[in-house]
Amino acid sequence: MTDEKKHENDADSAPEPDGTPFEVVAVPDARDRVSAGSLAGLTLPQPIAGASVPPAPGKPPAGYLPVSSRVPEREEADPESDTGADTVAEPPADPEQASERRTRPEGPEPASSLTSDRLIEKAATPPVGGWRLWLYRATLGYVNLGDPDHVRLRRALEHRIATRLGERTRFVPVLSRKGGVGKTTVTTLLGMALADLREDRVIALDANPDRGTLSDRNPGRATYTARHLVKDRFSVDSFAQLSEYTAREGSRLDVLASDPDPMVAHAFDDGDYRAVTDVLGRYYSIVLTDSGTGMVHSVMKGTLEKADAVVLVSGGSVDEARLASETLTWLEAHGRDDLVKKAIVVINIGAGEGTRVDIDEIEEHFRTRVAHVLRIPHDRHLAEGSQIEFGKLRPATRAAATELAALVVDQLIG
Repeated sequence: MTDEKKHENDADSAPEPDGTPFEVVAVPDARDRVSAGSLAGLTLPQPIAGASVPPAPGKPPAGYLPVSSRVPEREEADPESDTGADTVAEPPADPEQASERRTRPEGPEPASSLTSDRLIEKAATPPVGGWRLWLYRATLGYVNLGDPDHVRLRRALEHRIATRLGERTRFVPVLSRKGGVGKTTVTTLLGMALADLREDRVIALDANPDRGTLSDRNPGRATYTARHLVKDRFSVDSFAQLSEYTAREGSRLDVLASDPDPMVAHAFDDGDYRAVTDVLGRYYSIVLTDSGTGMVHSVMKGTLEKADAVVLVSGGSVDEARLASETLTWLEAHGRDDLVKKAIVVINIGAGEGTRVDIDEIEEHFRTRVAHVLRIPHDRHLAEGSQIEFGKLRPATRAAATELAALVVDQLIG
């Protein structure tokens, strides 16, 4: 045996430091493994002095720190269970803390229900003016009496006017059997009130077969008229192109004027009205029609067929009131009882209330035939016969126009 092999044998049989020998088995073409028989001869090292030892019965171990809450005790393993693993017992749920909304039939609330209106506390708004606002400021906001009743009623009317009407265009003709009663004036006031408080588009169409004056009562001028739109209706395919035919200035109300040329031989007829309203119906939510006087001209046929509600204008005289009432009779005779039920009668006091005619009796007469009767008081700005500026009207006139707009919207959504 060579010295090298002898040295290897001595190393393999060398005893451990504790004096216990162990045997190494060599396995060909494999890793060195410790034989099972040699494991019995292994002696584990003894614990070092000072190490932690199990505590005596009834005493906590060394280094024990008390805690405020107890760890949930483990339940005994179920002998019949497959795994036999220990399970932690959960504390019973407090029925008072469980939300009642989880047991409702429609299920839990969606994320969309968490709105700012629901979650953010609203601060009371200060009064708009007057002594109520002075008191609010003097008390540094601690005393807030709110707005007076007339302000709250005005806000309620504005909210009604701003109600959405859906995707379909609504048509509202303004009718009169007699000229000079303020039909064009009422159309302008109604259109301005609607356009000022609504987010969608509102337009007033002058459908007078002859020369109409709707454009004269509204600010702004347009290069083209309703007759031009009839001729170019197939080439208008956007609102930007349609805006070239309408006028708007100082108001959100768009106006489509009639032809002012007195030499025009062809009057605006039913076919022209239907062609124009087909174009306007693609871009506007409400179309007001300033109809001509009378009920038998050709434009009136298409006007009444498309009407969703009507506004009937009467003056403050005896003959004007009688002709307006006969208009309701004409509608009933031609099978339009639905329009009569939804009609709104406007009594325009253009000549003032200094006459001997009892306006209250006129109102009472129309209340027996329609649901709503409204009076527009005399206003010097309206009596001028020129362009109407909504801000120059008397407060009572503006309030009447706003109420008329609210009534019209109520009929359109009803």
